[in-house]
Parts: sequence; structure tokens; C-alpha cells
Amino acid sequence: MRFSWRTDWPCWVLILAMFALAAAAWGTAPDRIPVHWNFAGGVDRWGGRFEGLLAIPLLTLAIYLLMTFLPLIDPGRANYAAFAGMYATLRLAILVVMAVIYGLVHLWLRGVQPRIEVWVPLVVGALLVVVGNMLGKVRPNWFVGIRTPWTLSSKLSWTRTHRAGGWLFIVMGLLFMVTAVVHVAWWAVLVIASLLLGVLGLAVYSYLVWRTDPDKTPPAGTLPAGDGPR
Repeated sequence: MRFSWRTDWPCWVLILAMFALAAAAWGTAPDRIPVHWNFAGGVDRWGGRFEGLLAIPLLTLAIYLLMTFLPLIDPGRANYAAFAGMYATLRLAILVVMAVIYGLVHLWLRGVQPRIEVWVPLVVGALLVVVGNMLGKVRPNWFVGIRTPWTLSSKLSWTRTHRAGGWLFIVMGLLFMVTAVVHVAWWAVLVIASLLLGVLGLAVYSYLVWRTDPDKTPPAGTLPAGDGPR
């Protein structure tokens, strides 16, 4: 997978903007900054300036670097070229979500109290929809996608599991967005539990597909070097 200035510059802009915003707010920021909210949108944990202003930018930078350099050590790195556009979009989408959440924190610092219980489900749900729409395009690798012992051991299992996973993430994303309207704590808990059960169900589904696959041919790029067909 080749590094591309054209696809990465929006990520750099977002990360630099977040650090610039932290620097600009440092001198006037209060000693206590909200760093966590409950399902009802109330602040349930406060942090100091370092955590409140720098934790999210640093985490965002770490996510960007991790997603940028992991393909370089992936045994299936040759396959990234087949979904490079999707991977760049996914990386940017995650950074946008982090930037939006960070922006909400700064609105609180300026006396504006945005409805966290509305904004967070909206952006997280939108991210899940984006992931769902792109999941079927992910080619076999060791770091991105639904990686179970069975998807990494069967082309058929990899393909069908990712198609099913795409629909699951789209539905779950839409349900997350509904929580922005349905302000009931148990609904959010139900949606999160459903997502976790859905992910578990995908693992089971990947096994069932693998079990019925007559070939059980590992997808290209999922075998360690030197373990391919001889």
C-alpha cells in the first residue's frame, strides 16, 4: 500500500486543527473540563487541562499513525491496493468523528452545552453506516475487517461474512442514530448489546460458512510468508 499525499492531507488538517484548538484554549480553559458523559447527556467525569484538551487529539494522532503504518507490516499488505480508496475513506471517517466529539468539548468550554446524547449517537451511527457500506470491499488481510480463524482460512467465509457484516453495521448504525431521537437510556443499552451480539453472530456465521466450504482455500495474503502452496 503506497502513501498518498492526496488522500492524507485532510487527515493532517483535522489533526493539526485539533492541536491548534487545544493551544488556543489552553490559557483560558478552566481547571475542570468535561471528559465523559452518561447516556442522558450529563457530565459524569471531569478532567484537568491536559486530559480535557489533549487526550482526544493525541488519541486521534495515534489512530491515524496506527492505521497508516499497520499495512506496512501486514503479511497481506499486497491486498491493500485493492481497497486503498475504501481504507483512506475509513481512516478519514474515524478522524472526523473524533474531531466532532472534540468540537463538542470546546463548545462546553465556551458556555454552549450541546446535546451530547444527540450528537454522539448521530456521528457514531453515521460512522457505522459508512463502515457497513465499505465492509464488503475489504480484501483479505490481517488487520482490517472481520478476522476470525475461519475467514482467514476460507475465501468463501471471508466474502460471505463481510457481506453479512456490511448489512449488520448499516442496520446498527441506523439504530444508533435513532437513539438521538429516542432519549431513553435502555434503548441505547439495547442497541449496544445488539451490536455486540451481532458481532458474535458474525463469528459464528463465519464458522458455519467455513464448515460448508468444500475448498477451504485460505484467501490470498492471509498465510505467513513461506507457508503458501508448494
